[in-house]
Amino acid sequence: MILLQLKIFFMSILIWVLLGIFTLYLIYSTYRRYKLVKNYSPENESDKLVLLNDKNFSKQIDRGIVLVDFWAPWCGPCKMIAPVVSELAEQFEGKARIGKLNVDENKVTAAEYGVRSIPTLILFKDGEPVKQFVGVKPKSAFAKAIEAHLT
Repeated sequence: MILLQLKIFFMSILIWVLLGIFTLYLIYSTYRRYKLVKNYSPENESDKLVLLNDKNFSKQIDRGIVLVDFWAPWCGPCKMIAPVVSELAEQFEGKARIGKLNVDENKVTAAEYGVRSIPTLILFKDGEPVKQFVGVKPKSAFAKAIEAHLT
């Protein structure tokens, strides 16, 4: 009887310890994400990213495959997707270009492509939009679309 009670006692302690470790992990990962998102600037991202504006936009998308992230500095979901966009720039280096366009500073281009919600990512092939994503999506969705249009 005492052995059974000791077993239950130690099992409950083990469960509480595991719950505590899991809680600390959640707090830590949330804090890391907060630090990453808090001071976001595309200049701090991958050097493979093309920073676009109203003046250079047409020239940058006119040839090949280009994925453009329409974003704004105040947009939380835009900051969340920024690391994914940087990873895509690294992954598709030499095959496709990945660019970012700040919609607050470049309203003409954003209006031209009907960007009303951000983040919006538009995939261009030889200057023509071929696929549009609105909102946060997994990296695999973007990668699959890019790969489909590379052939």
